[in-house]
Order: sequence, then structure tokens, then C-alpha cells
Amino acid sequence: MELGVWRIDGQLSRVPAVPLDLESRLEDILDREIAIANPDWMIVGRQVITPHGGRVDLLAIDRDGNLVILELKRNQMPRDIVTQVLDYGSWVSTLRAEEIAPIFNEYRKTRFPDEPGLSIDAAFCRRFGLKSMPEELNERHELVIVGSEFDADTERIVTYLSDTHGVNINALFFRVFKDGDREYLTRAWLREPESSGASSSSTVSPTRSSSSPKGDWNGEYYVSFGDLDNARRSWDDALKYGFVSGGGGEFYIRTLSLLSPGDRVWVNVPGEGYVGVGEVTKPVVRVDQFLVPGPDGREIPITEVPLRGQGIVESLRTAAVPEHLVGVHWIASVPRNKAIKEKGFFGNQNTVARPRDPKWAYTVERLKERFGIKDDFQTPAT
Repeated sequence: MELGVWRIDGQLSRVPAVPLDLESRLEDILDREIAIANPDWMIVGRQVITPHGGRVDLLAIDRDGNLVILELKRNQMPRDIVTQVLDYGSWVSTLRAEEIAPIFNEYRKTRFPDEPGLSIDAAFCRRFGLKSMPEELNERHELVIVGSEFDADTERIVTYLSDTHGVNINALFFRVFKDGDREYLTRAWLREPESSGASSSSTVSPTRSSSSPKGDWNGEYYVSFGDLDNARRSWDDALKYGFVSGGGGEFYIRTLSLLSPGDRVWVNVPGEGYVGVGEVTKPVVRVDQFLVPGPDGREIPITEVPLRGQGIVESLRTAAVPEHLVGVHWIASVPRNKAIKEKGFFGNQNTVARPRDPKWAYTVERLKERFGIKDDFQTPAT
């Protein structure tokens, strides 16, 4: 992997990378603001000692309640760091809620002595704006190797483990560039986060099947629709005007481009459950370019109709990257207060995903039953 930065405000000039001991600073940076790696992670432990004498650099939890191991590469050889992170993963995979909470409590005492009594439940809900933690924690886990440089061997091994053996492993690449007296931290993933457990190819159109083999994508798209208080976006609006949307930064918007007309989406409100299934009718556009029928039947921008979730319109004024929408024809839906949630259902922090997790095939089959859908892309009988 190689990452460069150039100044273009004048004569084109490359900004030099700084040969700092980045890993010695990076742990502090990520602990202080993990959102620069992933906005849907929360740190729950640092330098966590394992029963086997290891020491996990950083332990995080995602908004679905799954643990994430972040191990800094420092100066280790590829086989050493991969073996180490796999060893930590074998331990983390066994952790239950009653074992995760003490790790978090110890972390809070050390890092936040002024607020040591904050429970993991309260911290989690505050961090992600949720009403409650998921009932089941750590149903799956993620391994992330972090470093300032990666050689071809590391990339090859990580890709092999992920693609061939389905290990949820990734690599995160940081570099520092210095321009005068200013320093800039840059970040790049070896594999885009949505590809961890999702199909990495946007050109493949597999046969839609309800019995996909383990590790294969079943052709059904997962969509996360954040609708916690109707202030930013509203599920009622989405049903009325036919859309799903994402906003709050490039991380949440970029996966919307995976959707094309004809794709089928299953929509989950994080923390509450699945609320609808539909067929994509329009590709992603900015909110002010999304057209809906007006009072006289002619199409007008959605910004000109009354909405419960005014935040998607206000994002044009308040956000660096405004809300983006994808058109959807709803096949079946339920009100938000009747969202469908069962233990074992798939969940993911990405706005759109093409999951390869076996839980996704199970989730879709159960949702077909719950929504009364008999066949692929067939409206349920009335």
C-alpha cells in the first residue's frame, strides 16, 4: 500500500511523509478519537491482558455489540503480527457480556478517573444515540491490524484469510505528512469496511437464491436506516415518498452507490428491528435532486414537500456532505413501533451492505416469513 499527498494551490508539489515513530503515538490518537478509524466503534479496553500472556493494544465494540481487536503492527514481521492477532481473536471470541463489562470498567478507571462509574450500557447508548444495547453481545468479532506501512506479505496474508477462509480481518494504514509546521494524519483501509463480510466486487450479479452456500452473498442487500427521533430522517417519510438514505459523512453515504434499480433491500432500524423490504427504483442522488410527486402530480424535489424528518433537508445547509437518497418501491413494510427483531438476526453499521455472513441468509429467510413474501421479488398475496 502507498499513500501520497500533493498540494495543488499553486505549483503542484508533493507533501513529504514524516518518518515518525507513528505507532508510539497512534495508540493514543485512536484511543482519544476512534472515529477517525470508524465512527461506529467505541473503545472498551486498552492494553488488555489475555489469560495467555498477550496484551491487546485496543479493544473496541461496534454499534451492533460486536468486539473489534485493533493491534498495532509496530515493527513485527507479517507472520508474527497475523499470528498474534489471530491468537487474540481466539480469546475475544469467547468473551461474554459479563466478561466485557469488567474490561470496560477497568479502562474507565484508568482513562477517565473523573467519571469511573459510567456503565458500559450508558456509555454505549450515549456514544451511538441508542435507547439500549443489543441483547446479545459479541456474536461475531473483527480483527484489524493497524500500522504506518504494510508490505506485500501482510496484504497477501490478510486478503487470503478474508477471501478464502472468511476470517473477518482487515488492515488499517496511517501515515503522517508534514507541510511547514503542520502535520496531517491520513488513513486508508486495505479492504473497505463494507467488504469485511460483504462482497468486494460491484460487478458480480450472482443468481438470487434462498440457499446460498456458506461464504457466498445471496444477492439480497442490507440497509441500515437510522431513525431514532424523527429529527434527522423519518421512516414515515421513507414509506410515503419511497426512499432509503444516508448522511453524516462520506462513510455513511458511499455504500449507497452499491444499489441499482432492480436490487432488493431489507431495511433495519438499528436497535429496533427490520421495518421494510423493497425494490430499488432510482440510483443514489443528493437530497435536493430526489424527485417525488407534487400536489398536481408533477415531479418536484423532495425538499419542496412537507417532511417529518427535516434533518435531511437541513443537511444541505449544515453538513459538509448532505443527505443522499435512493428510490425504493416498498414491497412490504411495518410501522417503526412494530419493527421485527429476533435473536440471531444480522446487523451491520454500514448504510448498505452485501453480507456474506451465514446469519444474513438466515435473517432473509425469516424476514420473508414474517413479511409474508413467498418468492423473490414477488409482492405478498393479499
